[in-house]
Amino acid sequence: MTQAEDEAFEAYVGDQLDAVERRLSAITLTAANPFLAEAAEHIIAAGGKRFRPMLVAVTSQLGPQPNDAAAQIAAVVVELTHVASLYHDDVMDDAALRRGVPSANAAYGNSTAIMVGDWLFARASNQVATLGNDFVRMQADTFAELVTGQIDEMRGPQPGHDAMLHYLNVVAGKTGALIRTSAVFGAMTSGASREVLDALAQFGMQIGVVFQLADDLMDIMSDDSGKAPGTDLREGVSTLPTLMLAASEDSDDDELKSLIAGDLADDDVLARTLAMLRANHVIEEARADIVQRAELARKQLDLLPDGAATRVLSRLCDEVVSRSN
Repeated sequence: MTQAEDEAFEAYVGDQLDAVERRLSAITLTAANPFLAEAAEHIIAAGGKRFRPMLVAVTSQLGPQPNDAAAQIAAVVVELTHVASLYHDDVMDDAALRRGVPSANAAYGNSTAIMVGDWLFARASNQVATLGNDFVRMQADTFAELVTGQIDEMRGPQPGHDAMLHYLNVVAGKTGALIRTSAVFGAMTSGASREVLDALAQFGMQIGVVFQLADDLMDIMSDDSGKAPGTDLREGVSTLPTLMLAASEDSDDDELKSLIAGDLADDDVLARTLAMLRANHVIEEARADIVQRAELARKQLDLLPDGAATRVLSRLCDEVVSRSN
């Protein structure tokens, strides 16, 4: 019976995500001119994991009054917010690729990418207004957290501040906040209890941090992540493995530390640095940290009602961790 329930639930989530895709495409068609519509559709059409809309669809069944239409709107809101932030991130990072295609800034220029990101944020605000004040307030607070996380990343850890704590705070703001809101939004559309909403907020933030830590590790380990491997290294962006390396007192790590601190503009130097980092002990240490954090997220699920939705969330803990392997 459980297997049949899970299969039926997965089919339901798939149908919801198909509806979300149709709504996203329809929104880009509301652009005032064809060029804006094309630029706004550029990253949306490239696909992506749709992790945040999926969370909305799953948690929308954890309350007593599921509302598919409201859940679809909530899923559109979080995905529009996410994609808008990607347009802005790519400008700041001077990224060349996003989701395996030329980034919007590479395709259309920085100014256009920024303005399209702003337009997508505006469309997200228009959609969330139909859900009510509680949704609007949470969306605004989440947007503020995203911006704060981005600014903190740009400034870097200040003198006397712990670099690892700074990094984790940036991850919580830039990634965890919106994933947390995605998990809560879905449950809100179904009238879930405060206990359920609070547990999902904790779960969403924790699994969001895990999601980003795994993503940062993929930047080092994967040659098929949709962007050039070693992008963070080349740009001097500190992530979990490099911060662990910086804290290492093992003299065998000195050469690698020196390479990472140096100029990685040369492709051969970057490739050598990547190879050394992939073989270093900090990779397994980072993976162990990610697994531990995923288990902390899973513990929050004990407060949720038993059923297919909760089982999906539990499996997500394993799937997010697997991204780091």
